[in-house]
Amino acid sequence: MIHVYLMPGMAANPSIFDHLKLPAELYTLHPLTWKIPDPGESLASYAKKMLLEVKHENPVLIGVSFGGVLVQEMAKYVRYKKLIIISSVKTKAELPRRMRFSKALGLYRIAPVGLVRHVNLLSEYAVTDTLKHKAELYQKYLSITDPVYLHWALEQMLCWEQSTYAEDLIHIHGTADPVFPFKYIKNCIPVKGGTHAMIISRCKWFSKHLPKLIGD
Repeated sequence: MIHVYLMPGMAANPSIFDHLKLPAELYTLHPLTWKIPDPGESLASYAKKMLLEVKHENPVLIGVSFGGVLVQEMAKYVRYKKLIIISSVKTKAELPRRMRFSKALGLYRIAPVGLVRHVNLLSEYAVTDTLKHKAELYQKYLSITDPVYLHWALEQMLCWEQSTYAEDLIHIHGTADPVFPFKYIKNCIPVKGGTHAMIISRCKWFSKHLPKLIGD
């Protein structure tokens, strides 16, 4: 049996993996949940803490968005079978200019709480079916709204200093990702038209191709 550990994106809960289907006779999926970090906790310390949830040897580590950054950090302290990131980045050089600008100005110190307020307002005052549907999706998948976690997570994402990455890393990225634009991404498996939320919208693609990428 191959044990696959799944780390969702920033503020997202494990339900983003609900429609991911891998052959049950070969794979067991273990969705992980974000924890509230300790004050001033480093990303390395947090990665070691999250590894306490990994109960099997030689696991497959899969992370989405900021979860992709975290599994790369986790992989530095464990022997793994495969390391896969989705809609994420491998190094700080793949961060878009606006994120580097936000880091330089320290905007991450105030942005997360505003984002949560925006989501709540969108839910309360949405008047069209499209907006209501979008608000429902936000609340369903982005349910982690603790300000301590949000401030920490955005700071860790924007201030990540990794400049090299594991040679065996597999990076899957959508060509229409607005968060981490495809033009900044190198050495990846492209998913044509895939957006930042393609783990949900293209779940059939992942269910089909991940077994091939993970292998026996």
